[in-house]
Parts: sequence; structure tokens; C-alpha cells
Amino acid sequence: MAAKKKSAAAKPKSKANGAAKKATPAAKKTKPSKKAKPKPAKKTKAKPKPATKAKAKAKAKPKPAKKAPAPAAPKPAAKAKAALAPKAAKTAPAASNGLDAGSAAPAFDLSDEKGERVSSSSLAGKPYLLYFYPKDDTPGCTKEACDIRDNFGRFGQQGVRVLGVSPDSEQSHAKFGQKYGLPFTLLSDPDKTLANAYGVWGEKNNYGKKYMGIIRSSFLVGADGTVKKAYRGVRVDGHVAAVLEDAKTYL
Repeated sequence: MAAKKKSAAAKPKSKANGAAKKATPAAKKTKPSKKAKPKPAKKTKAKPKPATKAKAKAKAKPKPAKKAPAPAAPKPAAKAKAALAPKAAKTAPAASNGLDAGSAAPAFDLSDEKGERVSSSSLAGKPYLLYFYPKDDTPGCTKEACDIRDNFGRFGQQGVRVLGVSPDSEQSHAKFGQKYGLPFTLLSDPDKTLANAYGVWGEKNNYGKKYMGIIRSSFLVGADGTVKKAYRGVRVDGHVAAVLEDAKTYL
């Protein structure tokens, strides 16, 4: 009986030991839970990394602002001023002379294509067209001369004498007139005396190249010796027709 009691008393210990053994795995299970909790904390620390990229982007944004105030902006303005300069130079000779409608026609005494002298005094009491052109036998000047030639009869009907003027020599005028059958007078003005008197000798601009020359112009002079109509910076097309119409009005 005493042995049975001892064995019975021993059994509870084994249960306690079993309970202790069972308890120990429970403790082991709780340990991983403590270690697992900090792992999300590491992920939370990694979250600020996008913020640093955002800061880097934010720092990179000011770079376009530096490119914005491009210094190229003033360059077009400088070109615009340069583009305006030649136009002012072309109009300057005409404006400075002041020969316009109502002005007295300047006196002259020049040689024609035949070597004969022609003066303003010999034309007194008669209307005439004095047209200045740059050079003999060049495309624009030839077209203008041929337009006058083809309408020469109409000028005659209105009693208007036509005289062309350029710095070319008498011999050059003679060849030019014979080549195209020009029936009107060509005056030689090698010293540009008459051209300067009318303000048609000035700076020209051709494809960016500046030089001095005759600015194509015409002047319709009345029988009283005054300028009735001034045409400056003439375009050849339609010019002769315009002069003939004006002659009906002003002469």
C-alpha cells in the first residue's frame, strides 16, 4: 500500500513536468512574435527613401529656372534694329533734300548721248519728265527705258519731254540708246551734280551689301519750272502708266 501511494504521489510530478514541458513550447512560440514585430519597423524606416528622392527631384527642379532667363532674347531686338537701319538710310537722302511737289526744279547743264549740251533754261516754258536710273543696259533700267519708249507717243501727245539721267558716260548712253532704239534724251551726270541736287544719290542695300548709288526716282516738272510730282524709290512695273495719268492732272 505504501508503494502505491508513492507511485500515486509521483504521478503528479510527471504531470507537472509535462505541463512544464508543454509550457516551454508556448514560451518559444511567443519569442518569434517579439522578433517578428520589429520587422515592420525596418520597413517603416525604408519608407523615407522615396522622400529623399522627392527632395532630390525638388532640388533638380530649379535647374530649368536657370535656363529660363536665356540671354538669346535681346538678340532678335538687335537684329530688328539692324533691319530698320538700312530703311532709314534709303529714305534719308530724299528727306534731307526736300524736293517735292511745289519745289523749284534745280537748274542743270549736262551733255546728252550725242555730246550736245542740254540745260534747264532751254526747257523753260515746257513740261518735262526727268527720270534718274542707276546704270545703262542693266535689267531694271532697260525695262524702264523700254516702257517709256513704248509709250513715247503718249508723252508727246501731252507735250512732255522725257530725259533720262545716270552717271554713265555719253558713249555708254549712245550704245544703250542705239541698242534699244530709245527715242528720248539721255543725260550724262558723272559727277552726280544733278543727282545730288534732286537728292537721289544715296546709300543702297542689296542683299546685305551697302553701297552708294542712284536711287531710282522720277520728277514731273511743269512749264513753270516747279516739281509737280515726285516719285522716289520707283518700282519699274506700272511706273510709266502712273506718270502718264498724273501728267493729265498736274500739267
